[in-house]
Amino acid sequence: MNSIPDRHARVLSGMRPTGRLHLGHYHGVLKNWVRLQHEYECFFFVADWHALTTHYDEPGIIGEHVWDMVIDWLAADINPGVAKLFIQSRVPEHAELHVLLSMITPLGWLERVPSYKDQQEKLKEKDLATFGFLGYPLLQSADILIYKASLVPVGEDQVAHVELTREVARRFNHIYGREPGFEEKAEAAIKKMGAKNARLYKELRKRYQEQGDDEALQTARALVEARQNMTLSDRERLIGYLEGGGIIILPEPQALLTPASKFPGLDGQKMSKSYDNTIALREAPQSVQAKLRAMPTDPARVRRTDPGEPEKCPVWPLHKIYSTAETQDWAQKGCRSAGIGCLECKQPLIDAVLAELAPIRERALEFENNPALVRNIIAEGCEAARDVACVTMEEVREAMGLAYR
Repeated sequence: MNSIPDRHARVLSGMRPTGRLHLGHYHGVLKNWVRLQHEYECFFFVADWHALTTHYDEPGIIGEHVWDMVIDWLAADINPGVAKLFIQSRVPEHAELHVLLSMITPLGWLERVPSYKDQQEKLKEKDLATFGFLGYPLLQSADILIYKASLVPVGEDQVAHVELTREVARRFNHIYGREPGFEEKAEAAIKKMGAKNARLYKELRKRYQEQGDDEALQTARALVEARQNMTLSDRERLIGYLEGGGIIILPEPQALLTPASKFPGLDGQKMSKSYDNTIALREAPQSVQAKLRAMPTDPARVRRTDPGEPEKCPVWPLHKIYSTAETQDWAQKGCRSAGIGCLECKQPLIDAVLAELAPIRERALEFENNPALVRNIIAEGCEAARDVACVTMEEVREAMGLAYR
């Protein structure tokens, strides 16, 4: 169970540096990040170590790709004044927690992650029989747990990674959260809440433990979290005491499911660099227009006078994303009656895509012309992220008996 109420929720999400981003990234990830940054405390990171798990033989491209991607984040309106933007490898505590978690994580847990064999099959031209590739889901777990993130935005295909993280956190807490004299310390912490709150806490705890009342559990957690005058250790003891266990050192995250996104590329397949069917966020207007005008259409429309079927046309999925209901109706009727030509049908779409990209390109230009600003933003984000990571690592080291001098 997650020990942090939603109003205090922290979101963690990252992207591998693959260079300049395209409309598929924008609609699939970045628009969601823009929304989340105003609803939660967000940490967004460049997963450069993760890039090495599959591209370890191409080190020269990672640095360039990092800054291209960060500029696109900023151009897409990710606000560094609201969200923390940082680079994974600049916070070495990620690696330390990964190593420590590897000491308690069964090998079978990693081998059963669905993407392990799937990616090996998709990238069979690469030698992925490496420890780094096998262990990357655990590195993802460390990325999440080191910030005690309670929500992780993922698609359906990534839920298994969050579930692994939950299992790792549960195992860690079970092994290391049982401090000597835990119950006595928890009872002492209850008394520090004040008579009224202590009585309410005990009532809620009894309702949860005896009746399985989840609402009572959530109310009790919120009551504990509101006690800002208590030490972090006492709050964690009281959260753990609710469920009858020990201290919750690493809270279990929840998957925050994002809407399924298969943004259509220029050929009707999913937009992807590997298919060479993308429109980059900073692409020149002339290039965008030329690509959209050259898109294939319903093969039945050989001549201008031939009627077509929108559902068989690669252009139609883009209309469903960008066009108003009125324009969609116009395109459908015009296509089926041969009342409009394919280039005519594409024009409202071209206008809409150009309108969406114009402010992104404009903001990107500001950052392109001021690389020092981009690096300062990341430096500040890395410092803020590391402050949080260091606190977690102090707790982890102490729990594992590594805090000695």
